[in-house]
Amino acid sequence: MADSHIDPVGPAGARFPRVLCDTGLLAAADSAPTGALWRLTEPGRQLDANLVRIPPEGRIDTHTEPDLDVLLLVVAGDGTLGTTQAAQPLAPGSLTWLPHGTARSLTAGKDGMSCLTVHRRRPGMQIRNQPQK
Repeated sequence: MADSHIDPVGPAGARFPRVLCDTGLLAAADSAPTGALWRLTEPGRQLDANLVRIPPEGRIDTHTEPDLDVLLLVVAGDGTLGTTQAAQPLAPGSLTWLPHGTARSLTAGKDGMSCLTVHRRRPGMQIRNQPQK
């Protein structure tokens, strides 16, 4: 997975905005693997983001995200968003909102599809003691 990671902490622990990667270059690479091409990994972040490549005519089966809304931006290729209402075509530049609790699937077109997903970061697992009775 390519990552143009630069240390997010500057002098005295200050964080600063910066370019993380070129999604167009990652998605357009002829040898691009399928799956996650890039992930947001910066410490202290409030968001999660992934650049995902679906192979030609590949599919992410119908699933429901119960807790998080997701934004999906198609950066290369094309495909179809399956919903309980109707299939919706996706092309480069399509920005889609996937509300939590809704069923959805993705099917890539003949050239595959690369998309950026962004959602609130899930909290880490926490181990807690059982309350005393």
